[in-house]
Amino acid sequence: MDLLMLIAKSADVCLKPWVHAVVPIDPSAPAVLDELNVRIESRDPQGERCPERDLELEIYRSGDDINLMLSWWDQPERPMLWQGRHPVWMHGENGQRLSAPQDAGPLEALGRRLHSLLQPS
Repeated sequence: MDLLMLIAKSADVCLKPWVHAVVPIDPSAPAVLDELNVRIESRDPQGERCPERDLELEIYRSGDDINLMLSWWDQPERPMLWQGRHPVWMHGENGQRLSAPQDAGPLEALGRRLHSLLQPS
């Protein structure tokens, strides 16, 4: 399955009831696992765009491990999630570690799902 489609399907499963599309931030960059930066665009079940629910996903390799950064698109005041072997929540503007926000569950589920699907065996 195509990497961008895999990300969109994972978002659909973890962030219900919204439906998702994945768009490369830099369309000229190859969609490769080692270094990927995309926007996950959200639509409601009727197909209307919900830009306030869009996410930015950065995937990068560190040694043999895949790491993910999930943040709210154009909302730096909201916390962001780093997902490696475990989830870490950080302040969106200064990167300081935070407690998980109240609505952390769906984003953590997406981070775990993507991390397990993308991690080399």
